[in-house]
Amino acid sequence: MQMAAATQIPANTSTPRQRLTDSHGRVIHDLRVSITDRCNYKCVYCRTGEVGAQYPELGIDEYLRLIKLFVGLGITKVRLTGGEPLLRRGLIDLVKELAGLRTLSGEPLDLALTTNGHLLDTLAAPLKAAGLNRVTVSMDAVEAPTFERITRIAGSFEAVLRGVRAARAAGLTPLKINCVLLRGFNDDQIEGFARFAREEDVVVRFIEFMPLEEGRLWSPEIVVPLREIVGRINRILPLVPMDAREASETARRYTFADGVGEIGIIAPVSQPFCGACSRVRLTSDGKIRTCLFSQVEHDLYGRFRAGACDAELRDYIFRTVENKEARHHIGEPGFLKPSRSMVHIGG
Repeated sequence: MQMAAATQIPANTSTPRQRLTDSHGRVIHDLRVSITDRCNYKCVYCRTGEVGAQYPELGIDEYLRLIKLFVGLGITKVRLTGGEPLLRRGLIDLVKELAGLRTLSGEPLDLALTTNGHLLDTLAAPLKAAGLNRVTVSMDAVEAPTFERITRIAGSFEAVLRGVRAARAAGLTPLKINCVLLRGFNDDQIEGFARFAREEDVVVRFIEFMPLEEGRLWSPEIVVPLREIVGRINRILPLVPMDAREASETARRYTFADGVGEIGIIAPVSQPFCGACSRVRLTSDGKIRTCLFSQVEHDLYGRFRAGACDAELRDYIFRTVENKEARHHIGEPGFLKPSRSMVHIGG
């Protein structure tokens, strides 16, 4: 596939009144794009281990065109996700093209990627050279036996550790490590991760377990809440709260009392942050999801394939985002899991 050089991408011409804003007054500037729902791991909190890819992938040039439409409506941050995005052929080309885009204010996109890290060892340097700003690695334990019990892949811990160190060496920083905590599975790793943050010079972020798995594992009792996480770390390494960098930041941030290292806690179950949400998602098959827990998907790619022009597609995006949900309803009577699990939505 022959793609246009990044320097040939035209400047955006959208006016400020075209910026994405929902009916609740939230400005939407963060787009997460899944470029595959395939994954080389079978994490127990995510997959049954029996279901592979379920949805088609677009061409790399098609993702680029759709992302450009969002950028023309005020998106400033793009995160590539999956599944496992490092499995996708053409990823380096896509990153190069996205790195050439400019936001409405003329700045480069804030371009990031979330990965399980298994293939990052050899791809970190090429991704950085292509224009990727930073990377987040999903890593749910700091002890090999626990890690491999979760991923159900032998040798996965050492592969991810090599990937983390390669990403840091390549300058894909600040390097974030995301750990989904499940009581009885990996909650014994909290203190170890606090030390890991300091020793490896990474930002460790604990994430409360959400009902987004393929099976029926989730229950409120499995969730390890923010207050417990902070309390346990405080007993060994005192934490100091940090100010949020922006209103839509999802993590509560802490540093250690001596100023070395950072911990973040993303607590959508015990302390929801929907009121400041600034993001939408595009699935690997080109559907807009305005919330992780949306019950409805919006077929942007279907309109693209049917021949809609860019102006029509931008109008569809604008109207879809305007109707973004006010909040999720985890734990409330009548709550329904989304039709797709997390691996098929994109993180």
